[in-house]
Amino acid sequence: MFDWREYEHGIYAFDAGYVRPILAAIHLIVDDGRVALIDTGSNDSLPNVLAALAQLGLAPAAVDYIILTHIHLDHAGGAGTLMRALPQAKLVVHPRGSRHMAEPSKLVAGVTAVYGQAYVDTVYGDILPIPAERIIEAHDGLTLSLGKRELLCIDTPGHAKHHICIVDRNSGSIFTGDMFGLSYREFDVDGRQFILPTTSPTQFDPAEMHASIDRLMRYQPRAMYLTHYAQVHDVATQAAALRRRLDQHVAIAEAHAGDGETRHAATKQGLTDYLLAELRCHGCTLPEASILEILATDLELNAQGLIWWLDHRD
Repeated sequence: MFDWREYEHGIYAFDAGYVRPILAAIHLIVDDGRVALIDTGSNDSLPNVLAALAQLGLAPAAVDYIILTHIHLDHAGGAGTLMRALPQAKLVVHPRGSRHMAEPSKLVAGVTAVYGQAYVDTVYGDILPIPAERIIEAHDGLTLSLGKRELLCIDTPGHAKHHICIVDRNSGSIFTGDMFGLSYREFDVDGRQFILPTTSPTQFDPAEMHASIDRLMRYQPRAMYLTHYAQVHDVATQAAALRRRLDQHVAIAEAHAGDGETRHAATKQGLTDYLLAELRCHGCTLPEASILEILATDLELNAQGLIWWLDHRD
């Protein structure tokens, strides 16, 4: 059985089946027999989505919405495949992302430029287009009715300009995609969670990220639900840690801004040293090699995003 987590208020998280176990979660909200899915993982998520619905005694036709926090393919790559399997669903996505879900060739080309064709073919496969008439553009303030509850979509740039978060006042929680960072369950120590920012290319902006975190916190959420991975509690403490680590990421990049051809490697090494030290202070006792394996992709992408920001901040 894939990783499955049941929370209060009809909220569930399960493993998307993306790359490795408990890397990417799909969140499922159930109200009065109607369903919303938050993020999709890749095409490999379809069996887990169907199994999750079956476990709850729900048919594919019970899904009203597939909501994408943003269109990076670890969040949106499976959307086309899921839309074909879930006949009543509408796709909800930021207006900046809607055209790319209807015609994904430019999106795929951008991802291929970062990861390479072989990786895209292996991890994502064919990214299927979605008919425009099945797409709802999530302008800031859009409210979706799901059963007897309402889900509020808010514009939250910083990680990407096409990022939204979904506020669920029924549960007092927010589904944050990548805006409230990453919190891998392997790093939990005695119930305490570790969080770090994701500054992935190519639209990272630290000022916008701080503003979006502030906006999320104004809702006074009791919990955050992160795509990477699932529920984060003790929200105020985690927000403070996230802000502090975001500022340190920026400081590390700025310290190496003038390093020329070595700045990427130096920035990545600086991030590595910093996060290893932070995890040891947190009490994480995993071997260093295991930590670096978990963080390998994030360290590379965070370094890329920080350097992109250095080159575009003026």
